[in-house]
Amino acid sequence: MERTAVNPWDWSLRMGFNQAEIIEGATRQVTCSGQTAVDDNGASQHPGDMRAQIALALDNLEAVLEGAGMTLANVTRLGVYTTDIEEALRNFDLMGMRFGPHQVKPPMTLLGVTQLALPDLMFEIDATATD
Repeated sequence: MERTAVNPWDWSLRMGFNQAEIIEGATRQVTCSGQTAVDDNGASQHPGDMRAQIALALDNLEAVLEGAGMTLANVTRLGVYTTDIEEALRNFDLMGMRFGPHQVKPPMTLLGVTQLALPDLMFEIDATATD
């Protein structure tokens, strides 16, 4: 698979994502449902702690990708949902810490929502991955 970044402006690069990517030579695509800060039984974790919720949601996303034989390096699209955009952005360095070593900046949408599936959840991330 070959990825070609499309960035008519560079401001998104400073935030850790490309405006678009051209994906060529892909053979498989995995669409991941939203991953949140839940344990193995689906119980919400870390109420009120955005940083811990982001970290666990990313752990869960990585587990799903691993189950499909992929890593964060394969992610070609992210959807991020949060009940507190300002707090999520204050902790977005976690995104860079996870995706940075893979040298990918998948196109991303960040949306503020009033509530997620469980009342204690503050952050959810879904992804499309390709290899």
